[in-house]
Amino acid sequence: MIAVIGAGPAGLAAAMTVAQNNEQVVVIDSAPRPGGQYWRHLRKVEGYKSGRSDKYFRALEESKKIIYIRGAQIWSAVQSENAITLNYLAAGIESSITVAKVILATGAHDRALPFTGWERPGVMTPGAAQALLKGHNVIAGQKILITGTGPFLLPVAVGLAAAGAQVAGIIEAHSPLRWLRSPVALLLNPQKSIELIYYIRKIYQYKLKVSFNRAVIAYDGRAASIATVDTELRIKETVSKIDCDVIAAGWGFTPDVTLGGILGCQQVVDRDGTVIFAVDRDQRSSATNIWIAGEATGIGGADLALVEGRIAALSALGLAIPARLRLARYRLQKFATALQVSYPVGNGWQGWIALESKICRCEEVSLGEICASVSELSANDARTSKLFTRAGMGMCQGRICSRNVSEIIAKQTQCEVTEQERIGYSNRPISAPISLGALANGIK
Repeated sequence: MIAVIGAGPAGLAAAMTVAQNNEQVVVIDSAPRPGGQYWRHLRKVEGYKSGRSDKYFRALEESKKIIYIRGAQIWSAVQSENAITLNYLAAGIESSITVAKVILATGAHDRALPFTGWERPGVMTPGAAQALLKGHNVIAGQKILITGTGPFLLPVAVGLAAAGAQVAGIIEAHSPLRWLRSPVALLLNPQKSIELIYYIRKIYQYKLKVSFNRAVIAYDGRAASIATVDTELRIKETVSKIDCDVIAAGWGFTPDVTLGGILGCQQVVDRDGTVIFAVDRDQRSSATNIWIAGEATGIGGADLALVEGRIAALSALGLAIPARLRLARYRLQKFATALQVSYPVGNGWQGWIALESKICRCEEVSLGEICASVSELSANDARTSKLFTRAGMGMCQGRICSRNVSEIIAKQTQCEVTEQERIGYSNRPISAPISLGALANGIK
């Protein structure tokens, strides 16, 4: 049996491909309904290419070859010579399943950058605002400001506006002219230009105001302070304030590499400093009988994830991979690289933050405390600073703050963050919380 971990685009494409080839597959997903971040549990997505999810959802529900375990958090995994055992927690009960092969499609979460006031109520990521809307039909606030960088800001803003939300504006940190640096990627992916035109029309329809080369640098609970920034996100000048009760701020995505790290899959640092998995041309990882698809091999969007999911499934089945799939992956990987070029996240954001602002919100550790761990206690990396300040020891286990802490300390010490440190703060020995009681009850 093959196990697919994750029911986003990559996982659904992999599961359907396995089932279509008359093999048994089990899909294990932490969410109560399928779709992942992109489709977010809806039967039909409102927006561009709105019907694409239907066939994958039907296969998940109707195929006799697919076993679907929903709402299940895999907290650990063990690989033996001929099998992989996945230990998971579902409905408070600890269980395990042993399979021959695994396809990891664990996706990613929004990357957040701190700014003065980001710990206030009403500050969230675009993914959180989208989750409330798509998963629960809840609009996050009365007046919502969308900010950060990247194309994901557009569908979030348009989706909120379509649902009746008052969108205060879209504040993009970079210029759209940066796309001129990647002409080959644009020529190879004409469908992306069509998608952009779709969102431009929607922005015009809902009369949304879009500002470029700007960022939210502070929030007082009632209004956001906006500044013009350069390509490194350094403040050039403070421009204005915008009244809002919700700020949805997102700076790209961070792949979830926890489970693959536990299983010993090789990790590398991408050109933008993101930790991803190394895979071969068939999506095979360095670990035996484990394939990886989607954002965990590099942030590239749903189209690339769907292609990689199919390639991983065919490889796991020992079947030939059509040249058209390899070509599609090549085209979309070129576009993924162009995204990194067009929407870089420099370290100038550190100039936005007051010393009293919290960098680790779980443990309420301020910028001043992190800086003091360097100047007064000689911390020279994020791990040492964590021992002094508890930054990264909260419920999220550093998933949000560890990269930011490392970048702050690198600036303080005037050293680069090493690849070893980046890989280190991205991994955890246990991939999800589990109580001792649930663990004991699961022992047979």
